[in-house]
Amino acid sequence: MHGKPDPKTLLLAQVFITFFMALSMSGIMSAIHMGVGAEWLRVWPREFIVAWPIAFVLTQVFSRLGFKLAFTLRRPQEV
Repeated sequence: MHGKPDPKTLLLAQVFITFFMALSMSGIMSAIHMGVGAEWLRVWPREFIVAWPIAFVLTQVFSRLGFKLAFTLRRPQEV
């Protein structure tokens, strides 16, 4: 990737990233808690619907901090 992505691309990326993270994490965590079965398949979509907006909002709140920490830790060493 070259340069900084424009705000609309960054927002769209966060939509996709949070979608996949909420889908996988809600599925994995509910499967660990309940076991994989018919009840799990019934509950997982509801868990995902709750998790996705939360993940998206938290991404908006914490992404700046995450990028700031990453750039601080990866700051080029002065010679």
